[in-house]
Amino acid sequence: MSIPVVTNIELSSVSKLASGKVRDLYNVDDATLLFVTTDRISAYDVIMANGVPLKGAVLTNISAHWFKVLQERIPDLKTHFITLDPPANLSDADRELVHGRSMQVRKLKVFPVEAIVRGYITGSAWNEYKKTGTVHGLAMPAGLQQCSPFPEPIYTPSTKAELGQHDENISPEQAAKIVGEKYAARIEALALQVYKAGAAYAAERGIIIADTKFEFGLDEETDEIVLIDEVLTPDSSRFWPADEYEVGRDQDSFDKQFLRNWLTKEGLKGKDGVEMPADIAQSTSERYLDAFKRLTGKTLQEALQG
Repeated sequence: MSIPVVTNIELSSVSKLASGKVRDLYNVDDATLLFVTTDRISAYDVIMANGVPLKGAVLTNISAHWFKVLQERIPDLKTHFITLDPPANLSDADRELVHGRSMQVRKLKVFPVEAIVRGYITGSAWNEYKKTGTVHGLAMPAGLQQCSPFPEPIYTPSTKAELGQHDENISPEQAAKIVGEKYAARIEALALQVYKAGAAYAAERGIIIADTKFEFGLDEETDEIVLIDEVLTPDSSRFWPADEYEVGRDQDSFDKQFLRNWLTKEGLKGKDGVEMPADIAQSTSERYLDAFKRLTGKTLQEALQG
């Protein structure tokens, strides 16, 4: 596939507004942004020195697929997605740079919380539960095992940290103070609704979505809460193969847990400037591509040609 690994993009025909761990945001007009997804990958809040082949294209196109699926399953859901087509004012050279890895989205006021929903107990939630019987400070039933499903999915928000900083787990009450009481309950309810719809769709395709994080914005003209950023990707979620799922142990995955495990094993967790060996980068890419095909029913190549 003729898409090079790209960790840095500079466009000349639109102005850059911000760079995140993975995405660069450009101004299109007063109402529109261009999201450009690089092949950068972060783990434990640190960006790796090299990228993952085809990652930007996977994240962009799987998000676009989910926006369509979720609006079919939740008819009143509002999203920021406009189109995968590049803006008309983009130069030919810039169009080549963003091919397959960009989308135009609506400009909205962003709520500064990560709306995390957990369907299964794993990762930091499992570590906390083992110590205190809680998850994000919320009391949980006794007797849960590693990777057990919760009785019902739970909303466990975190702060949305600046680049280079760490997100902090917070309670729903603390999140309400950040986003405002007026919106807190609506964000929580919408996050749980979107997770349940996405998890049901993925389950039909042999994937368990163990947990995920959403971001929401506010349409200040209509006062509507809008699903923004990426959605249900291998970067923002834990995807497990349903046919290999077994309670009481770590699960194989189609996401960046593979990279996290390698970093931990090598004593590189949280260290800056780490360059992934070629086989780790390639294996991560293959997991992302596998998840893409299972969830969309197409290869990435087919999606980009379609």
